[in-house]
Amino acid sequence: MIRVRWTYQCLARHLQATVVLTLLGLSVLGSSGCAAVGFIGAMIEEDRKHKNKVIEAEYVGLEGKTFAVIVSADRIIQSEYPGLIERVTQRMTTQLADGLSESAAGYLPASDVLLFQYNNPDWAGFPLGELADKLGVERLVHVELREYQLYDPGNEFLWDGIAAGTIAVIEADSALPDDFAFERIIRVTYPDGSGYGPDEVPYAVVNSELSRRFYIRAAWLMYQHEEPYYPEF
Repeated sequence: MIRVRWTYQCLARHLQATVVLTLLGLSVLGSSGCAAVGFIGAMIEEDRKHKNKVIEAEYVGLEGKTFAVIVSADRIIQSEYPGLIERVTQRMTTQLADGLSESAAGYLPASDVLLFQYNNPDWAGFPLGELADKLGVERLVHVELREYQLYDPGNEFLWDGIAAGTIAVIEADSALPDDFAFERIIRVTYPDGSGYGPDEVPYAVVNSELSRRFYIRAAWLMYQHEEPYYPEF
C-alpha cells in the first residue's frame, strides 16, 4: 500500500513537471516566433528600399493614338519663371513618348506645339476639340500650372517649392471632344525638408527639380511604369 501511494505521488510530480516544461517551451517558442516574424518583416522593408514596384496607368487612352502636350499658366507665373512653359512642354512630351514607346501612334513635337501657341496667342479661347483638331492629333494632353513657387512670398531666404496643377486629356475623336475625358490634380514639393536656402541649394537646382517632379508625376498617369516602394515625391 505504501509502495502504491509512493508510485502515484512520483507519477503526479512527473506529470506536473512535464506540463510546466511544455508551457515554458511554448512560451519561448511563441516569443521566438514573434521575433522571427519581426526580423523577416525588417528584412523585407530594407529590401524594398532598394527596389521598385510596377504602377499601372490611370489613363490608357493614349495607346494607339496620336497626341500632343500643351501647357498653360497665368501671366504672373510666366513672368516670374520665364522658360517654365517651354521646359515642361518639352520634357513632358519626351517623357510620354519614351514611356509609351511603341504603344502610341505618334506625337506632335513640343517645338511645333510651342510655335502654334506663339502664332496663336488666343489659343486658350479655342474650343478644346477645335484646338486638338488644329494641332492634328487625336488626344490632347492639357496641362494647367495653377501654382508654382520656389519660396513663400516675402521670404526669399528659404526654399519652399510647390508646383501644382491639373492634367487633363481631350479625346478629339469621341462624341464629346470639348470635354475632359480624364482629369487629375498633381502637387509636388521640393526640397525634401526645411531650412534650405540659396547657400545650400542653388536657385537653378530648385527650379529644375521642382518642374521635373511635376512633369514626371503628370506623365506617369498615362503609362505603366516603375516607382520606388518609398518614392521621394
